[in-house]
Amino acid sequence: MCLSLVQVTLAQSRIDTTQVDQKYREDQFYISLTYNLLSNKPNKVTQSGFSSGIHFGFIRDIPINTRRNIAIGVGLGVSTNSYNQNLFIQEDNQNIEFTVLKDEGDYTKNKFSTFLIEFPLEFRWRTSTASTYKFWRIYTGVKLGYVLFNRTKYKGNLSSDFKLYNIDVFNDFQYAFTFSAGYGNYTIHLNLPLNPIFDNQNTTDGDLIDMKTVKIGLIFYIL
Repeated sequence: MCLSLVQVTLAQSRIDTTQVDQKYREDQFYISLTYNLLSNKPNKVTQSGFSSGIHFGFIRDIPINTRRNIAIGVGLGVSTNSYNQNLFIQEDNQNIEFTVLKDEGDYTKNKFSTFLIEFPLEFRWRTSTASTYKFWRIYTGVKLGYVLFNRTKYKGNLSSDFKLYNIDVFNDFQYAFTFSAGYGNYTIHLNLPLNPIFDNQNTTDGDLIDMKTVKIGLIFYIL
């Protein structure tokens, strides 16, 4: 009886040991929901409504220490972003013009949108272990984005439905500094731009359009 009990205990111990992966990695899918705040706006340009971003992708975790709580993350993802504001983008004689709309009563919608493929690179610190699934994390790094598609949309008195697609005034490459911090399932996410949205453009009033987008929100990691 005692011998059988010892054998069962040893067997359970071996099973428990094999279930813990001492070479674990935090490979993760991620989804992030952000509020997109425009900074460095030209004179009299304002945001209206809710400007949002949705980001989805996968990050490969590469631990760089024995405890495996410090790592480099390399990823691939996509994002879609919308910006509601009063900067009207139109085409005039094959030239793109930016006009500040001064009376909000003259239109019901004015926005531009972008769809990007993104390449995040992170330095990752966490309090995780091979058997801990809730832990503190701080991930910081940079993100390179390439604009695959852009669109502008206006509804109002100037035109019942005015749209432009894939105009060449956007910067094709978008660079940003990223910071994420949280515990368990809840992580705040911050995306700080390193270059402007548009490529050396001016408004019809002569103001330089040096707008950048600060993205603030939550990011969820799925193991």
